[in-house]
Amino acid sequence: WAVILLGFGLNITQILHVGWISLPVIISTIATSLIVSYVIYRLTHIDSNSAVLIGVGSSICGGSAIAAAAPVIKAEDHDIAQAISVVFFFNVVAAFVFPQLGDAIGLSNMGFGLFAGTAVNDTSSVTATAAVWDSMKGTGTQVLEYATIVKLTRTLAIIPICLVIKYTKAKKNASQTDGANVSIAKIFPRFVLYFVLCSLITTALSYANVDIQFLSIFKTISKYFITMAMVAIGLNTNIVKLLKSGGSALALGACCWIAISAVSLMAQHMIGLW
Repeated sequence: WAVILLGFGLNITQILHVGWISLPVIISTIATSLIVSYVIYRLTHIDSNSAVLIGVGSSICGGSAIAAAAPVIKAEDHDIAQAISVVFFFNVVAAFVFPQLGDAIGLSNMGFGLFAGTAVNDTSSVTATAAVWDSMKGTGTQVLEYATIVKLTRTLAIIPICLVIKYTKAKKNASQTDGANVSIAKIFPRFVLYFVLCSLITTALSYANVDIQFLSIFKTISKYFITMAMVAIGLNTNIVKLLKSGGSALALGACCWIAISAVSLMAQHMIGLW
């Protein structure tokens, strides 16, 4: 709901423009996370399901991507819980560290929005990190909106990734019929559609010369929901248990997180956005 309500503050042309500009960085970071998780899986004895879930969760959309990929690979409950804990552990760290890092290296508002949208794993954590930047820099930065668009563009990768995983799994098991059982309707992140719908309403009202100042209340509610989501994430993350029993998974998550962050900044630099 936090993400959906942000749509009321955005024109659909903004969404298409930002999504297109951010695409090279998004593709680079997703590829990086998947490659890193695969290489570490091959070099260590980490469970294959954990490697897939952490790689997908780090590269695309945190908990949403893990939830979509888990039934595809028939992951156990403990694999899912561990992957979510790992991903959200680094999300919490990012919310504290990334705004300070971005400020220290001189990122612009646009640059930080792109950095947060591509280097933070989960949508709620992206919005939280961007909200911290907005509070540091003052009103009018629009980093929250920019980072959200980048993240939602990245979230759409859930569909092709899950299809590829399912096909690979089916091929490995020599069961081609199993590969046809992926339901796009089930794995599609529907909140993206609702976000776009809210944006279309805003766009239509602005073209009709209707004063849309009243829509600002939805952004306030959205920020409140972001806070609630982050508190809930904290209450569901047992860091002590994670450190005691999930050392290898935590190390994999750290490698993916650091690699994604570095590639996000490098890709921005290479295409001239930073």
